[in-house]
This record gives sequence, structure tokens and C-alpha cells, in this order.
Amino acid sequence: MFRKLLVANRGEIAVRVIRACREMGISTVAVYSEADRTSLHVKMADEAFCIGPASSAGSYLNIPNIMSTAELTGVDAIHPGYGFLAENPRFAEIVADCKIAFVGPTSRAIELMGDKAAAREHVQKAGVPVIPGTHGTVSGVREALEAARSTGYPLVIKAAAGGGGRGMRIAQTAEDLPEALQSAQREAEAAFGDGRVYIEKYLQEPHHIEVQVLADAHGAVLHLGTRDCSIQRRHQKLIEESPPPRMRERTLAALGRAAVRVAQAIGYVNAGTVEFLVDPQENFYFMEMNTRIQVEHPVTEAVTGLDLVKEQIRIAAGEKLRFGQRDLEFRGHALECRINAEDPRHGFRPSAGTITGLILPGGPGIRVDTHCYPGYTVPPNYDSLIAKVIAWGRDRDEAILRMRRALLEFEVEGIRTTIPFHLRVLDNAFFRRGEVYTNFVHRRLEMDAF
Repeated sequence: MFRKLLVANRGEIAVRVIRACREMGISTVAVYSEADRTSLHVKMADEAFCIGPASSAGSYLNIPNIMSTAELTGVDAIHPGYGFLAENPRFAEIVADCKIAFVGPTSRAIELMGDKAAAREHVQKAGVPVIPGTHGTVSGVREALEAARSTGYPLVIKAAAGGGGRGMRIAQTAEDLPEALQSAQREAEAAFGDGRVYIEKYLQEPHHIEVQVLADAHGAVLHLGTRDCSIQRRHQKLIEESPPPRMRERTLAALGRAAVRVAQAIGYVNAGTVEFLVDPQENFYFMEMNTRIQVEHPVTEAVTGLDLVKEQIRIAAGEKLRFGQRDLEFRGHALECRINAEDPRHGFRPSAGTITGLILPGGPGIRVDTHCYPGYTVPPNYDSLIAKVIAWGRDRDEAILRMRRALLEFEVEGIRTTIPFHLRVLDNAFFRRGEVYTNFVHRRLEMDAF
């Protein structure tokens, strides 16, 4: 097992990794930007080093500074968390070249799944269905219009190198296509430094379902069940739950098998998530694979009883998985609400600032992952996520009631948060019945009625 591990990230995921390491007897090294000097992960780690200014490019994306810190402190492993360099194949390659274990998949797997257009072709060869669309990328309007003749409308244009909703545009008609194409290309170039895009048929009111997979370096690959991530705003996930509501067991089982086939097809090792869109008839289609730990991993932990970060570290250390598919037992229902420093009353405007008061919820079935504390200043430089509330119940109704109770207990003073939004969703009759789909927020909620 590792002696010392560097956490190449910030915020709640850095805190999460440090806690897992502490339970495993592994010393930790935190890196931080000048804006994060007082962040909780800095206080919690055994050692902490400033690696640059507030900008992500100068700090958390600065590979030379991170690797210099890793070599200076003599770590034998690096955990990238999610975001920043977590899905950067060059970073994974450099870590491996320095004889340091990367707590994640190989650079080859990251690169293969990072190119969304290439990933589509690869999983098709593995017998996993994909959404009808182009076999590769499209560059000009004429090429896009030609592809649209076979795909049909509405269609969605997606960044080949991206994810998280960036570089994505919907075209309802041929008249919409030129502007949508150029807009997607510009955003993809700005977000990922790669303006390539591809086209898919736009599915009406699908479920966004993802499957957590674990794979060791000894050939074992298994799935840890499914999560529904359909409650989204501008393609950003807001609420996740497991198991997905109102979906047949045979569909969920088939999704699990398909996710395992995807991982096996690319020789995947460590934790990853295979994402699908599922139409109202429960036909499912591969969308992408995230080659890292997910923000919503606690949902799976709640229903399986596993610690996914510890499993990641064990796999990276060369250990075999200690359980098989038949050993897994899924218990109850879990929900996660992402609490962002945003003002839902004013178009989800960012709300950076100092937290002057903070009361975290607790009680049976409630978990809170956060890096915040009273007096902490939320910087404007990074993602607005400040906490995740996870509620577990014996069934979905109990999990919803526990989540609602927890959010009513949750008090944050000094900044605005998305707690009022989540309470609106939890009280919505359609959500209570499990009628969730990717355009739920747009269709079922009046965003100006908080």
C-alpha cells in the first residue's frame, strides 16, 4: 500500500480523498492556489504547498508545479479527484513516467474515452448501442446538413473532446443548424482547446442513467448499479439518485452488463462511469464514459456500503477486487443534492463571498460532504459547488423525506445557495412520482417562483 499520496485537486473532493487516506494510514499532501490558502483541504492534509495564483491555469492545471511538489515531497501516488486534470491523458502519462501511481485509469483509456466521437465507434464494436448520429466529426455547415438528412431533427451537436454540457447545442430545424454548429464549435474551442464536434439524434425526454464500474488490473470488471442524473439545468446535474425510479429491473440489469462490456472493451482499470440516455420505451444508448470518480459517487456508496475512493486507491496499488458481482447487495434508496453558491432567484447567478454562519444537517440517513466552515470565503475562481447532501432511506419516499428535512436544517449565511431550488424539486408532484427526465426543470418548474 502507498505511504504518501498527493491530492491534485481542491474543495470537497480533496477533503473526501484525504479522509479516505487517513483511514488507510496514508499520509497526504495537499496543493492549493493562493485563493485557496484557507481552504479546509489545506488544513486537513499532513503537508500543504501553494502551487500558483488563483487562476486554474496557473495552479490546479499547472502540471509542472504539481509534479515538482510530488517529487519534492516523495509521494508514491497522486489522486486527481474530478475536474481539472482528472481526465487529462498527458497528466496520467507524466505521473506514470515519474514512477508515481496514478489513482485512475491509464492514459490510453482516458484518451480513448475522452474523444467522444471515437468512443462512440469503439463501443459500437463492443455491441453496445449508441444514439444515431455521425460516425466521426463534422466541420462545416454543408457536412452537418448532409449528416442531418440521415439523423433527422431535432438533433444535438456535441464537442468531441468535452463533456458537462459545454460545446453542446440543439438544432430543431435545418434553419437552426448553421448557428448552432458555429456556436458549439466556438464554445468547444474555448472550453477544451478543441473545436471538433459531432452530431447525434436528439432524444425527446430521455432519462440520463449512469452505471458505476470498478475494474482491477487482474481482469475483474463489475458494476455497482445505476444512478439517475436526469434533474439537470443547462446540462449540469443537480440531483442524482439510486436506483433510478420507475425503471424495470431487466433494463437496469441490461445497462449494468452493457457498462461492463464497455470497460472490458478498452481494458479499463480503476473506477469509471458509463453514461446512457434511456428513452420512454426504455431503449438505451451509450453517451459517454467518465474516466474518473464522479461528483455523485456517494449515492452509490450509500446503497452498496462501499467506499469508492478506498477501492480506487487499492486498485491503483495493484490489489485485486475483494468481491465479485454476486457479492454486491443493493440496499434502499439514496439521493444527492448539489448545493452550489448560486442565487436561483436571479437566474442562478454566482454568489461568491464569506460564509458568516453555517449549520450543517445531520441525523439518521444523512451525509454531508463539504469543504466549507463558518468564516470560509467562497472564491469566484472555481466551480460553485460548496456541499453535497446525501440522504438514504429504506425506500424512495423515505429518502425524499429525509432529504427535505435535511435541507430545511441546512443554514448558510453570507451567500446565496441552491437549497430553495432543491426544496422546490422535492415538493414537485411529478418528481415525487419519479417522472423525471432531462428537461424536467424546464418543463415542470417555474424558475421565477421561489
